[in-house]
Amino acid sequence: MACARSAAASHPITAPVLHSGGVSAPTDTAQALLRACHPGPAFAVTVLTVLLAASWDASLGAALLVGAAALTGQLSVGWSNDLIDRHRDRVVGRRDKPLVTGAVRASTVRRAVVVALALTTVTSLALGPAPGYLHLGLVATGWAYNLGVKRTLLSWLPYAVCFGCLPLVVSLAVRGEGVPVWMPVAGAMLGTGAHLVNAVPDLADDRETGVRGLPHLLGARWSIDLATILLLAGSAVVVLVPAGPVGAEGFATLLLVAVLVLVGRAVPGRGAFHATIAVALVDVVALLLRT
Repeated sequence: MACARSAAASHPITAPVLHSGGVSAPTDTAQALLRACHPGPAFAVTVLTVLLAASWDASLGAALLVGAAALTGQLSVGWSNDLIDRHRDRVVGRRDKPLVTGAVRASTVRRAVVVALALTTVTSLALGPAPGYLHLGLVATGWAYNLGVKRTLLSWLPYAVCFGCLPLVVSLAVRGEGVPVWMPVAGAMLGTGAHLVNAVPDLADDRETGVRGLPHLLGARWSIDLATILLLAGSAVVVLVPAGPVGAEGFATLLLVAVLVLVGRAVPGRGAFHATIAVALVDVVALLLRT
């Protein structure tokens, strides 16, 4: 899911980036549109999806198709997030938001959202009825977060559902079968942890604009502490629960995850969120090596 917001900025809002003719250059608009889609999370989720497909010996075509469905779904959620939040972002002076600075127009982002939704619908249904409708349900869950769930104590739920069900979508698409229970449980832990650390840098801005999710109730310290526990526990499930001996690579995975979590806690700003994405990638690679 790409519901993350970039770090806040306190300096004044700059004027739109204009081309020499007074209209935004196509390359500038494209770059601004890319920044507005939350490219980091969108790319990470796409890579996670393709790696999961590879872990189940998907053909190249199947892996690319499921990756395309994931990417276009993430784009629709990311762009809609910035579109829906643009008025709130103006209030708190978010210079990092292209819709706030005027680097891209709201109408352009709306058109991009429509295209992304159309593409994710086509690519999702091409996976087959079960994985297709399930993936579209996950996209709808991401939209629900943007449209208001993030303002409630259930703000963690869309992340947990999307991270938890993503392996099921991939497995149904490439193998035609479900996944063991531990896999959605581990995914839900990672997703909830990602939500908690992603929200921490924006707690003050969110309170100013009326957002009261779970991280706002817990506060920064408890959010990071709970996220740490969830990330470590989710990774332990991935490494220890599958059948067979753990082996040296399993213990190396747990050690690497612990290091990433500790480094993420030490780095200010989005460090903890970036570490969480890295943990998810490490866990999927570990799964690939175990299967």
